[in-house]
Amino acid sequence: MTDAAPTTDPTPSTDPASSALSAGAANPAAPESGAAEPVSLRERLLALAERQIAVGEVLGAAEADPVNIPMIRHWTDAMGDTNPLYTDPEAAAAGVHGEIVAPPAMIQVWTMPGVDGSRRKRAGTPIDPVLAMLDGNGYTGVVATNCEQTYHRYVRLGESLVPATRLTSVAGPKRTALGEGYFVTWNVTWYADGEAVADMLFRVLKFLPRERAGEPDASTSATGGNGAAASGNGLTPARDVPSGPPPAQEVPAQETAVRDVPAAGEDASPRAPYPLRPAVNADTAFFWEGVAAGELRIQRCADCGELRHPPGPVCPSCRSAARTFVTASGEGEVYSYVVHHNPPVPGLRTPFVVAVVELPEGVRIVGNVVDCATSQVGIGMPVRLTYRQMDDELILPMWVPLEA
Repeated sequence: MTDAAPTTDPTPSTDPASSALSAGAANPAAPESGAAEPVSLRERLLALAERQIAVGEVLGAAEADPVNIPMIRHWTDAMGDTNPLYTDPEAAAAGVHGEIVAPPAMIQVWTMPGVDGSRRKRAGTPIDPVLAMLDGNGYTGVVATNCEQTYHRYVRLGESLVPATRLTSVAGPKRTALGEGYFVTWNVTWYADGEAVADMLFRVLKFLPRERAGEPDASTSATGGNGAAASGNGLTPARDVPSGPPPAQEVPAQETAVRDVPAAGEDASPRAPYPLRPAVNADTAFFWEGVAAGELRIQRCADCGELRHPPGPVCPSCRSAARTFVTASGEGEVYSYVVHHNPPVPGLRTPFVVAVVELPEGVRIVGNVVDCATSQVGIGMPVRLTYRQMDDELILPMWVPLEA
């Protein structure tokens, strides 16, 4: 918990924030008389951003449900947090707070907009028109890049939290591995009875998906990929390059939705470039060379022998920069997993499974589990490695049930 000074007035005004928002957001003010009309997207976007930043902090609507023990219990169960101060009345009464408090990291949970976003639409934020302009101009890809939270105090049962949002910057266009995009940054402050209890800086990249002319239809678009949800290991989502011929049986599109390598005599026309590509650098090149050779390579310290993944420049144990690798067996078991439903991910069909797979060699790796229904995936499930052809150049590793 960071005990930092609030970044906004602890007693936000409730004067016509929504009116200002509606004037500057839904219908952004036209340029002053005599001013040149912005013509390029960048000019129009930055002009809109300037107006939205000037709107300042906009107070949202209070949520229907106050801080409550059932939600805390669900969250702590899901996160594996066993701190009794969050769920045990007796332990909490004897603790430093004297009562049950909510885990600070839950702060965003209390005011999430819901799956259909209806609560956010009702309240409105200065961010909405900026994102809408980007969406309307084809920048429909989105990936979160930064989330920094500051907690001023614990929140208590029965408190109703109100979020207040302000746009802070729009930067771009930037060339990224995902494509050209704009970085949009905003701040959210949560208030309880006028007191700021937490702040969050949040930044996303809104990017223009690469041209996918001739891309397969929905029944053959990818549903899985290594590292779809966690890119710290440089592995990204995917399409199957099994070492042998394609399986004869037809697998439901929801479960694999990928194309195998064309068999002899089949049409091998060029594939559209896959939109999410791995970052290959001096630390990870050996891994991707292994993928091309059909090997799962794990980095090993050349001095102390410790294995590590994701790969890095320095051994975390002995600090040696000398490194080599070993080839893993290609089998493991699901240590943890999530089923991703929303938001949409370029090149993938939802739902898909992103798992942390524990290898017998002693390291864990992030990847997608495919060739089975999402409901069949479970912790401890034995899996084996396979490879998927994403486009004419990219092959990615992922996991299938061991018995498949």
